[in-house]
Amino acid sequence: MDTETGWKLRRVVLSVLFLLFVAVPLYPELYGLEAVSPFAQLVAFRPQALALVLLAGLLMLLRRGWRLAAVLVTALSVVGMALVAPRVFSGPTPPPPGSRALTIMVANVLGGGADAGEVADLIREQRPDLVSLPEARADVRQEIQDHLQGLSYRGYTQQANAAVESATSVLVASSLGEVQFDSEKLYTGKMNSTQPKQAPGEPGAGTIGPVQQTTTQFGHIIVTGGSLGKLRLIVYHGYPPLPSEVTAWKRDLEVVKGWCSQDQPTILAGDFNATSDHYDFRQALGDHCRSVAPSVGEGLVGTWPADRIGLARTQIDHVVITDGIKPGKFTTYKIAGTDHRAVIAHVAVPKP
Repeated sequence: MDTETGWKLRRVVLSVLFLLFVAVPLYPELYGLEAVSPFAQLVAFRPQALALVLLAGLLMLLRRGWRLAAVLVTALSVVGMALVAPRVFSGPTPPPPGSRALTIMVANVLGGGADAGEVADLIREQRPDLVSLPEARADVRQEIQDHLQGLSYRGYTQQANAAVESATSVLVASSLGEVQFDSEKLYTGKMNSTQPKQAPGEPGAGTIGPVQQTTTQFGHIIVTGGSLGKLRLIVYHGYPPLPSEVTAWKRDLEVVKGWCSQDQPTILAGDFNATSDHYDFRQALGDHCRSVAPSVGEGLVGTWPADRIGLARTQIDHVVITDGIKPGKFTTYKIAGTDHRAVIAHVAVPKP
């Protein structure tokens, strides 16, 4: 083998190895690394990373010796962007005749850091049927309700353990009738002894659920009955994919997978701490669930962290719907004091 042929072969091998190296953080699921840190965290920003790789590939084309590698990584980014494109170019579907419109709101209040008045103002403006409030303890939920004088919303809180962020609250419009609140719990009949008991007369004492570990790491609430018919609304807060606790994140998404695999028509709303680029999130949704935002062309509208520019945010707050429920408009709003943007999603459900 002459020197020139050897250099060409070496360039091909190095270019292919470079492609495989670049693909690891972009598509860790191809290597079985989707649940390994830091890939489980980095993949949340895959659309932005694809744009950077495309730019790098185009710049590399200027160097003759790098052109093969440049072509390969540019092709990788272009294919990746093509896969992301439906999240941008999809559109809402017209609600079928005879369907019923529901408005769903999600607002992670950062353990009470969010401005309760601003949360209430958005509720007053949008009049959602259901408000999902991750990280809202009973007193925080009650403070929001106090700003809603003149509007009739029934509230409920489920706190899974002593951690502030494990509290999840919901507000349900009176138009949905006498709904029931529940959650799937572990250790039936036992309460978490590390959590102080709520004294009678404290805000929300009449409607707070027991401090009890649910099947999810953070509390969730299942709303049924009233005028919902067969439909159930689930308020959810998924555990974050922290480097040392990715397993807990995966377990929470397994619970979502169970809900999505059931036949009951369902709307899930909350902070999932997962994006459409997470393999485990896509597996959880399966064939019967979909997130509203990417279904209507808003899949790249970031909701976290709220203090960054839009291009530097990712979408971890979702309204997820099962088959038969049609997605409508999806919008986000800034709320002072929290690191999440609030979400308003409109959906159409078959009438009971």
